[in-house]
Amino acid sequence: MLLFENLVPVSRTDAILKRLLALHPKLIDLKLDRELRLLERIGNPQDHLPPVIHVAGTNGKGSTLAYLRAFLEASGKKVHVMTSPHLVRFNERIRLAGKLVSSRKLNQALEFCEQANGGEPITFFEITTAAALKLFAEAKADYLLLETGMGGRFDASNVVTRPLGTIITPVDYDHQNFLGDSLSKIAWEKAGILKRGSLAVFGKQREEGREVLVREAARLGITPLIAGEDFHGSAEDGRLVYQDEQGLLDLPPPALAGPHQFDNAALAIAATRHFGLPVTEADIARGLRDVVWPARLQPVHGTLLQMLPDGSELWIDGGHNAHGAAALSLALGEMNERRPLPLVLIMGLMNTRKPADFLAPFAGMLEQVIALTIPGEPNAHPAATIVEQARDAGLEASTAPSILNALAEAARAGKPMRVVFGGSLYLAGHVLHQNGTPPN
Repeated sequence: MLLFENLVPVSRTDAILKRLLALHPKLIDLKLDRELRLLERIGNPQDHLPPVIHVAGTNGKGSTLAYLRAFLEASGKKVHVMTSPHLVRFNERIRLAGKLVSSRKLNQALEFCEQANGGEPITFFEITTAAALKLFAEAKADYLLLETGMGGRFDASNVVTRPLGTIITPVDYDHQNFLGDSLSKIAWEKAGILKRGSLAVFGKQREEGREVLVREAARLGITPLIAGEDFHGSAEDGRLVYQDEQGLLDLPPPALAGPHQFDNAALAIAATRHFGLPVTEADIARGLRDVVWPARLQPVHGTLLQMLPDGSELWIDGGHNAHGAAALSLALGEMNERRPLPLVLIMGLMNTRKPADFLAPFAGMLEQVIALTIPGEPNAHPAATIVEQARDAGLEASTAPSILNALAEAARAGKPMRVVFGGSLYLAGHVLHQNGTPPN
């Protein structure tokens, strides 16, 4: 449940979104017929878009799009972007020619689609995606970067019939109750964004998922570029070294923290070159330095950091599954090698994931786990459940009723520490709001 009303004062946008949430009894119902019906009524905006790059996958979708946007904007191009979920305000999901959509334009588009839908059943993501496509079709831009919400084949974003290119980031286990209980089933769903006549680039894949993706691409006559086979990117002496059949690039490291960001950046570079985007090596270098993607191992300064002992660090990360936890633990391990500090994880998690699976990659690293029930999220694990599974794993764990109480609990140790809020983008959004630093 996306309880935007808990993050910002009630507004006209909030009121509209509440009405849209009530149009379908399920938040998620993976079909396309309802949305296609609405798109027909509003003039099929999906047929009047700038060149589209469509991205699916389990982890790294948003970061990969952030790099692509940074590269294109460094080259002077205007870029539309659709991502989800938002952290603080719904406007974050829709970027028109480089700027977050204004509340006025957003409200007009949402109400237009609401009226055109005529009260018929449609999910929240379907009708808001239709509104976003209407906005993208009406505003001029050179490219549209489009992120799937869940899966791909029946995702509401999968209504563009001829994208310029598609990207599938690493596929792993997530949303099994909707996408299937095996990696092959999940990969088949992600492969649904592939389109005959379009180009494709795949991130690093497990073999089971790779086989499905390659088979589906071949069925459509697509020869994809595959990470680790057709292109390579790695950290060498603090630089990003990228290589494909077009040659080698020696680039600055990504501004986003964590070793996994070298993989995400390399995937975006491969797509840039394979799709023939008008981007130079200098543009790529500038984009790597300037890229911004909130709540992905993001340092937090200001009010909340001041609650911790001097010399402490405060971070937020939106990784919310076992794959994301593994990436986060690796990044934190590298941080600890450079500057050793006791590690405290303040954790909230949705009940579609197991706390034990998220905590497993942190074995031997954590001094303390402080569990929160994510505010306003009825589908969040109770803090007590997280604590129980943390203690079963041999970890020191306790609950806290709020973000401020959790930080106060951590601060009682009275020594410099590294504190990380992790487990959920929804929790990350609350932290940014509490700190007074929403994305812009």
